[in-house]
Parts: sequence; structure tokens; C-alpha cells
Amino acid sequence: MQPLLLLLALILLPGAKAGKIIGGQEARPHSHPYMAYLQVESPEGLSSCGGFLVREDFVMTAGHCWGSAINVTLGAHNIEKQERTQQQVTVLRAIRHPRYNEKNAQNDIMLLQLRNRITRNRFVRPVALPNAREKPRPGALCTVTGWGWINLHEWSDKLQEVQLRVQSNRKCTRRFPSYSSRIQICVGDPRQRKAAFKGDSGGPLVCNSVVQGIVSYGDKERGTTPEVFTRISSYLPWINRTMRCFQTAESD
Repeated sequence: MQPLLLLLALILLPGAKAGKIIGGQEARPHSHPYMAYLQVESPEGLSSCGGFLVREDFVMTAGHCWGSAINVTLGAHNIEKQERTQQQVTVLRAIRHPRYNEKNAQNDIMLLQLRNRITRNRFVRPVALPNAREKPRPGALCTVTGWGWINLHEWSDKLQEVQLRVQSNRKCTRRFPSYSSRIQICVGDPRQRKAAFKGDSGGPLVCNSVVQGIVSYGDKERGTTPEVFTRISSYLPWINRTMRCFQTAESD
């Protein structure tokens, strides 16, 4: 494993541990064409996050994945290889939610305006956003994908996926004092060894082909569930307003 990529796998929200796919499996190559791999440069060093394409010129991720410079790879399956399907683009503008709170991870959402529009094809295309009133109910089975850690000692260079069930809000309210059901989703059955973990932060929670949540935070030591995801439907006015304000030049 390249030392740089090992470093890039180690992004964590302070005091939390959301990131890796535990108890999942390797995804079928390019079955999640909206997935983005983010290489993040910040004062703390190099790290990585997940993200997902929501428009030809915008990627969505978690607010805690902010960096002074971010490079985006789309169309990847194995991030250690230069695959012909990959499109790499730099971030022109990283726009965190104005009320993002790094202490309690509320409003943990960010839009990345790409310097150039991507070329849409079967390997790279946006995922559908939810409707304002659309909320996944407890018991709903959703998919989380990422290149993060697959156990407490090992990470994956190939895209992993895991199916997790939405939980009742009280399961996260009891565990996380700052949890808010208005802007967050409680995900993951604590009876199952399945979770997002290190390196998966900012990745999507997709339910019935619609992205409903963003990997935010969870258990910081063991990678157990439930975990907290940002509820995307609560931010649709901000998302739409922000993307209307900026227009990326057509790629050459």
C-alpha cells in the first residue's frame, strides 16, 4: 500500500469515528456511478473522504471533510489504479453550510463546486436528491458505499458497500446527546456488525436510488452502530440556492 494513500484514509470527525465499511462487501465495479473519492489537504495534513455527485459540477460531502485544497476522483473502483473510467477534477469552491458546528457535528454538509463539469456517462453520473417531504422510515434498508476501513486494522482500495437499516430516533438520542431528528438520521442495527467507519465520512446513504443521508459520525473506537447521518431533505433550500448561485464553465 502506498504511504500516501494510507494517510489519505485517516480522516475523522474529532471525537467520532465514522468512515469505514464494516461487514459489507466489494461493490460491483461502477454500480454506484455517483461515488466520489476526495483527497483533502488541510492544516492537519492529508486525508480522504467520500462524496457523491449531485450535478455535473457539484459534489456533496460532509462539512467536516473541509480542506484548503480538495481533489475529486469520479468513476473509480480501485483508487490505487489509474482506471480509464476515472475523471479527476479539482475543487473550485468548497461551501460548508453556514451553521456547521464542528463541536457537535450539526449541519454537517458541504457542497464542492468542481472546476470543470464532468463528462456524464455510464461510469459517472449524479444521484437523485430527495423531495422535501421525503423521509426514510425506521426499518428502511439503505446502502452506504466507501473506500474506508473494512475492520479495525485494514482499509480497502476497492469500493465497498453495506446495507444498513434506518433506526428509530430514540436509539441515537440515547447514545448521542447532540442528535437532532430534524436534521439527522439514525442508521444501523446495533445487533449487526455492519457500519460505516474511518474513510467513509461524507459518503451517501442511498435508499431506493435516492440519496437521503451523508455519513457524519458514530462510535469512535469500535465502529459499532447506530450512527448519525446528515438528513439531506432538511437542507434542500440551501442546496438549491447554493447551486443556483454558481455556474461552472463547460469542460474543454
